[in-house]
Amino acid sequence: MNDITAELDDFLVRYAGALASFDAEAAAALWGAPGMILDDRSVGVVETREAMVDGLKRSYPLYRRLGLTAVGHELLSRDQLSDAVYLVRVRWLFYDGDGDLMTDSFGSYLLRRDADGTGLRAFVYVPVDDAEKLRELAERKGIDLAGE
Repeated sequence: MNDITAELDDFLVRYAGALASFDAEAAAALWGAPGMILDDRSVGVVETREAMVDGLKRSYPLYRRLGLTAVGHELLSRDQLSDAVYLVRVRWLFYDGDGDLMTDSFGSYLLRRDADGTGLRAFVYVPVDDAEKLRELAERKGIDLAGE
């Protein structure tokens, strides 16, 4: 098994950049299909990249209202589960236009290297505290999430 820290960091930098620039196509391109989000309350499966793009685009108005302008990350851990599959734990950092940290969140991804070896794609995301942190941030900013 090899050390792919630089490849993982590149993947996370590209994903963070796509999120910060509200580029749904670029973010979805980093996912395999189907993609799954699994947490304590629900399981969601997105069958196609087109559906991922649509879902991401629907979330962007809220993130713009919250003032998101940049996304950073910390790679907390990585485990190589097989030749092509990796489990990574990430802390996402969300910044406003002044460069101030608005909030963070933690989650884990199952990533798989493409069969042709060209890159990593996410297939499963397990968020730890996304929903709670989003609610807290919206509350601090006076944004009502009831209509979202």
